[in-house]
Amino acid sequence: MDPLKALADAERKPYWLDSPARPEPRPRLTDHTTADLAVVGGGFSGLWTALMAKERDPSLDVVLLEGRRIGWAATGRNGGFCMATLTHGLANGLERWPDDIGRLERMGVANLDEIEATLERYGVDCSFERTGELHVATEPWQLDTLGEHLDLISDLGLDYVPLDQEQVRAEVNSPTYLGGLWERSGCAMLDPARLAWGLREACLRVGVRVHERSPVRSLRDDGVRIELRTPYGGVSAAKVALGTGVFPPLLRRLRHFVVPVYDYALMTEPLTDGQLAEIGWRNRQGVGDSGNRFHYYRLTDDNRILWGGYDAVYYNGGLVKPEYDQRDETFVTLARHFYDTFPQLDEVRFTHRWGGVIDTCSRFSAFYGQAHGGRLAYGVGYTGMGVGATRFGANVMLDLLSGEPTERTELRMVKEKPIPFPPEPVRSGVIQVTRWSIAQADQHQGRRNLWLRTLDRMGLGFDS
Repeated sequence: MDPLKALADAERKPYWLDSPARPEPRPRLTDHTTADLAVVGGGFSGLWTALMAKERDPSLDVVLLEGRRIGWAATGRNGGFCMATLTHGLANGLERWPDDIGRLERMGVANLDEIEATLERYGVDCSFERTGELHVATEPWQLDTLGEHLDLISDLGLDYVPLDQEQVRAEVNSPTYLGGLWERSGCAMLDPARLAWGLREACLRVGVRVHERSPVRSLRDDGVRIELRTPYGGVSAAKVALGTGVFPPLLRRLRHFVVPVYDYALMTEPLTDGQLAEIGWRNRQGVGDSGNRFHYYRLTDDNRILWGGYDAVYYNGGLVKPEYDQRDETFVTLARHFYDTFPQLDEVRFTHRWGGVIDTCSRFSAFYGQAHGGRLAYGVGYTGMGVGATRFGANVMLDLLSGEPTERTELRMVKEKPIPFPPEPVRSGVIQVTRWSIAQADQHQGRRNLWLRTLDRMGLGFDS
């Protein structure tokens, strides 16, 4: 089908948020109050932090402040891949923290187990399916990349199954697949908006005070407590956890480390039984191809296909604007790639198209820290893989605020900061040259040019 025709009736809004299940917003903060812990941000990072703070100490007075609606930003716009990885994939973790990789992988799997247990404990219905993820190769050089770490995977005891061309097409039938790896237990599929709404309800049940449409405009430290100001009120808190992602940080130092990148996705209409039979997919895994500019895709509970990725767009100047959430050039490209991957679905149309900003840093995985005498903690830079990792990051922030060392806070990943980005306009030039080089690598059998090899030697290692 012509991509333009397939997109003609697609709503310009995130599919997950376009739901009658979306709860009414919680009241704005309209007075001045106090709290033991104030959590800023109502995405996954803030929700997990508030919930687990109360689980650790039910007597703690916790308030959560969200500037708009719970889950409206990256939390409600993503693909719904809840991954065990804490390091943006095994390869990235191995490159940066080889001595800790076994422990990081173990802690990541335990974190995913704990997410599943939490959903059961609070009765959160978010279509959680622990089906794993297929990492597929669509070019010969990608097969080599997938095979490079098979020995390490075996040594670490990770649950990966290598698949040849016939085996991978038996899982999901695409003529583009040459082989793959099935990461069987390290990833779950879920509805991210319903997860956020379920976590909101869990927070309320344990006594967290939640205020939506209450953006924090300023932060002031009087040496004893931290004062957070909103348009109509404020909170004086003994401690603060920041989970604001890419948005202008209340802590100025974070501006050097985080940049906004836009990601885009499509959602198809529900597949018929016949269409689903054409592609198989009986085990309902998430799928990611292995290019530097990669696609991610998965089935929803009503058998739609979410199709996203490929274009990770940085707008010069690092601006965050609502109009950037829509990019027709990318939507057409994604639709064309969808039909290339599944030619047997050439009559399928798209019902939703959307995009949004995510926070990325130079190491592609979250980093953590403290300020204001240890009374403020933050975790940012998840780079699109935060559905699961934000829970781990929330635990790190609570550990840091407690002042007691833990296994998490002793990790090099937690102690170290990424390399900062240069100031504008150099920052835009560096990022755009890097994006161009990544595209060139995909067109030349994965060969990385001098620019990318230089970044690799600097410890930046741009590969997605």
